[in-house]
Order: sequence, then structure tokens, then C-alpha cells
Amino acid sequence: MAIAEQQATSDITWHGIVLQTLKRNEIGLIPYVPDRVLTPLIKNLHADPFFTTFATAREEEAVGIVSGAWMGGRRGAVLMQTSGFATLANVLASLAVPYQIPLIMFVSERGTLGEFNYGQSLVCRTMRPVLDSLALEHHTITRLDELEFIADRSIKQAVTTQAPVALILNPLLTGGKVFDK
Repeated sequence: MAIAEQQATSDITWHGIVLQTLKRNEIGLIPYVPDRVLTPLIKNLHADPFFTTFATAREEEAVGIVSGAWMGGRRGAVLMQTSGFATLANVLASLAVPYQIPLIMFVSERGTLGEFNYGQSLVCRTMRPVLDSLALEHHTITRLDELEFIADRSIKQAVTTQAPVALILNPLLTGGKVFDK
């Protein structure tokens, strides 16, 4: 591989791919609950005038905002971490699923690969079973070379089928949370 190609490849980031994929799919409303792993994506979304990006107090609030926006003709996605997802079973089962809202969730995965917080580990073990019990499409993304394809196709499927989707961003993709000593 030529040096110029290597440089171009090394400039590709998971958060850059997510931002471009959201934009290409006209997903312009991005409420989130702050998360250290998602910080590079959040900063870049705030810097891009295409997006309306803001923090919410809770994940359920962000889901409600995106749901209302969909009903009003606007597309949105919610950013959260695994522990925040644990609060969503009711709002998914009583709003997003029955009202066929293509809720796009990007979830930074905690509770795996050396996690120090036992509570995060427990919540991580419940996330996929909850998604499965609600029959919600979900994909765990571990590789940069698969991210664009999976995110793009998942967004298109969610909008077409009017069904929620969770894109779980594994630490193998994002680098996970860095723990200071």
C-alpha cells in the first residue's frame, strides 16, 4: 500500500464514518446522553451545522424527542451507552415498537473487555436479551471496515420497515472507555 493510501486510511475514524452515514441518510436530529466513548462523535456532530445535536437528561427523553420528530416528518438518532439502554425497555415496548418508529440507537458498549464496574457488566449482559425479547434488530460492530455498511443498511432498513434498530459500538471499534490509574 502506498504511503498516501496508508495516510488516507489512518485518517478514517469510526466517528467520522457514523457522522457521514447519518448525514447521507438525512438523520439530522441527534439527542444524546453524554458519554466519554461517544465524545468525539458528539463534538463533531455539534460542529456540523447539518445536525441539531443536544444533550438530554435521560435516554427515555431522547427517545421521546426522536419519536415526536419522526411523527412530525424529521429523522433522528439517539446516542447512549449500555447502562442508559437499560432504562429503555418500557419506552421501546410502549412507544417505539407499537407506533412503528424507526428509532436509530447508537450504543457505546460498556461492561465487556476488561470492564472494572460490575454494574456495567450486569447491564451489558441484559441488553441483547431485551432487544431480542422485543424483536428489535441489533448489530454489534467490532470492525471499522464493516461499520459503514452495517450502519447504512441498518438505518435504511429501520426507515423502510418503520422499526427500531440498535447499533452497538463495541470497544474493539471505539477503543472503549480509557480508565485512568
